[in-house]
Amino acid sequence: MHEMSLAEGVLQLVEETARRENARRVKLVVLEIGTLSSVEPDAIRFCFEAVTHGSIAQGAALEIVAAQGAGWCMPCAATVPMTEIYGACPQCGSYQVQPTSGTEMRVKEIEIE
Repeated sequence: MHEMSLAEGVLQLVEETARRENARRVKLVVLEIGTLSSVEPDAIRFCFEAVTHGSIAQGAALEIVAAQGAGWCMPCAATVPMTEIYGACPQCGSYQVQPTSGTEMRVKEIEIE
């Protein structure tokens, strides 16, 4: 379950931001998780709640936004949608597709007070 270490990384970023902005508490954290990232949204929710216990982010809402996968198909010389990391190009069937988006996870927004 690598989601626990990812949640700890998110908390570290949230705490640094809250400290820098002299926040009293964190109200909302918005994460963008790519559909090709191998991160399970339900697992990250569970882990986020666990690691924020006793921190300035305890009780903060966690909103997860999905980022769709896309890749560059070399035979088509075009960007194509991807639903799996090693999947075939939906246009030509080639497996020479390099992911260009959907593999990321990032903190998009932190709401503090």
